[in-house]
Amino acid sequence: MTITSIRARAVAVPVDQPTRMSNRELNVRHYLLVEVATSDGHTGVGYTYAGTGAGLLAKLALDDLLAPVYLGADENDVTGLWERAYQETLLEGRRGTVIRALSALDIALWDLRATRAGLPLASFLGGSTDPLPAYASGGYYRPGEGSWTEAVIREIEFNAAQGFTDHKIKVGGLSIPEDARRVAAAVETIGDTGRLALDANNAYRSVAEARTAIQAFERAAGDRPLWWFEEPLSPESIAGHAELSWAIRTPVATGEIHQTRWEFRPLIEASIPILQCDAGVAGGITEWLRIAATAASFGLQMAPHWHHNLHVHLCAAIPNALVVEYFAAEKGIYNFERLLTPESRLHYSGNRLHVPDRPGLGLVFDPEMVTKYELMG
Repeated sequence: MTITSIRARAVAVPVDQPTRMSNRELNVRHYLLVEVATSDGHTGVGYTYAGTGAGLLAKLALDDLLAPVYLGADENDVTGLWERAYQETLLEGRRGTVIRALSALDIALWDLRATRAGLPLASFLGGSTDPLPAYASGGYYRPGEGSWTEAVIREIEFNAAQGFTDHKIKVGGLSIPEDARRVAAAVETIGDTGRLALDANNAYRSVAEARTAIQAFERAAGDRPLWWFEEPLSPESIAGHAELSWAIRTPVATGEIHQTRWEFRPLIEASIPILQCDAGVAGGITEWLRIAATAASFGLQMAPHWHHNLHVHLCAAIPNALVVEYFAAEKGIYNFERLLTPESRLHYSGNRLHVPDRPGLGLVFDPEMVTKYELMG
């Protein structure tokens, strides 16, 4: 069947309260939502996170640059369409917003095909629908929640009350000694039954500075190993991440901002042990699966960034998935699910996420909420 229409909508969903990571303020999140329809009336939906802005820029990229490539084409020519779209946008794309828009469109095609087959995307890709390991993500810097250590303790206790034993918190937004105290408090609250990962969001300016930080955090954790040290350096510093990875005890994780197989090649060649490839960023499901397969051949694990509604399906279909990142709706951080009907939001229990049994991604957008937050340009 041929693709007859592509509808792109940009939305801006505010966060509940002022929030900070190591080097960026967070007040609103922009998403691009895409619906693809075919000549026989079937539809598929895709989405991506555009950033704290740029929602309309992503919509423009899709409408002006990408949609003309896909309209009138065979819905099953997913790989061929991806290659043609990438080639057509070489001057404007290759990285950034254009690739995020391509990601959303590619995701919509996979959702369409799985929906037509009447299968959850995980099953359509050849994977299991058994629950998957997950961790509770958070630990942002939010003023007005008491001391930094008290805030971390309360959040870990909240995660545990939801059934999570594994956790992640931010570092890099305070001095190293202050962050070390937060790490110590988190580890003590978690106890012996769970793991703690640290996310620096590119906070440190050199390998030496990042090494000093992680060594302080390792001392703060005592005899309990840290799970991983995420994005300590700029995403451009692939050699730096490799050097740091060989120099420290804690595994290094990175890749959430990297796009396409060409940017992941040097990360894989550098044997970065945990790759956080995000299908909404890297080029969609088509590109994500290529990257995951290459990583598997090098013995590297995938722990994708964000988008648990999407990545729970993808991780179910690969042999080298480590864990899925989960954000509780109550935290107001991953506010994408505010756009979904309650019954189509992801479910969890016992430190695991449940793969939806509905066809495709299993997402159902709430039309009132989408209209409420839609950006009109």
